[in-house]
Amino acid sequence: MIAEILRSNKLVLDYLRRLVADVPDDCMTRQFAGVINHPAWVIGHIIYSCQAIGGEIGIAAWLPDDWGLKFGTGSVPLDKPDTYPDKKMLLHALDDGQHRLETALSSALESDMKKPLPDVCNREIFPTVGHAVLHILTAHTAVHVGQLTVWRRASMLGPLTESFI
Repeated sequence: MIAEILRSNKLVLDYLRRLVADVPDDCMTRQFAGVINHPAWVIGHIIYSCQAIGGEIGIAAWLPDDWGLKFGTGSVPLDKPDTYPDKKMLLHALDDGQHRLETALSSALESDMKKPLPDVCNREIFPTVGHAVLHILTAHTAVHVGQLTVWRRASMLGPLTESFI
């Protein structure tokens, strides 16, 4: 099941990259018509989530200490470009996080996914590592990428012409 999760994650992240390909750097933090989750925050939040789930499978933290304040659960997206890394840096960090997870999970055993989630605070929601990995890399990521489709419409960029898959 690990290969299937990684494939799904790759499809969603490739779609994210297409969604922001034509977004100018100076628009990455724009908030339109009540759509506050702008591309810079969405990408940074997904990267932060990569590190969080990476910690559950034994990957050491790699992001700057202030990343959680800007992109963690409960953070508030701001329309202040200087607050966030630029698009190129965000996409590079996304590639890095994706690669770290793919490398670690590709060598994981199915039995590793059946172990109790190390984070006891979230164990009731995600009883095993596999539950958490599946949710974060598929559902959670897809929800936030979906927010970018709404943001694109609000920004008047409109939908992509090619399909999601």
